[in-house]
Amino acid sequence: MNWANRLTLSRLLLTIIFVAALNSSWQYGRTLALFIFLLAGVSDFVDGEIARRYGFVTDFGKLMDPLVDKIMVAAAFISLVPLKAVPAWAATTVVARDFLITGLRMMATAKGKVLPAEMLGKQKTSWQVVTVIFFLALLSLHELRYVNERSTWWVSGLGPGGTGPGLDHGRADNLFRARLRLAPPRVDLA
Repeated sequence: MNWANRLTLSRLLLTIIFVAALNSSWQYGRTLALFIFLLAGVSDFVDGEIARRYGFVTDFGKLMDPLVDKIMVAAAFISLVPLKAVPAWAATTVVARDFLITGLRMMATAKGKVLPAEMLGKQKTSWQVVTVIFFLALLSLHELRYVNERSTWWVSGLGPGGTGPGLDHGRADNLFRARLRLAPPRVDLA
């Protein structure tokens, strides 16, 4: 197994650690999740560079790299739903589309063809990763106490449903609700 494929499989392990950190009750779990996700995102870029530059492109890599990307992004979006950082409909749309594409790839593989990721798919994944990093950064900033209910700059892009650029541009009456959507109070069972 070459280095590019090892990096792809390490991203799968990083995804498991990311989900554990994001859903943990650790004091800085969300910040740790942000750094793990950043590392996984960088490894996605690096494994592709290694494969292309050194001629390590394999059928395994063509199949597994996009699949691991989908697992990583789906896990992130699904994990952000209970934290109210991403609405459930958005996560469902992302995950459903990725399942559909994976199903089509599996059908092609059954017929002896490997469908590598195309440029548009790579760009879509990049934008999904940037979106997840944005919401993780907001959660991390709140966790590190750099923002609070009086901070308006970080809420201005969220809008009333927490779904993206808003119509109200961070009006004061939505600050508290936006804060609760991004960082609900943690409940310790111990």
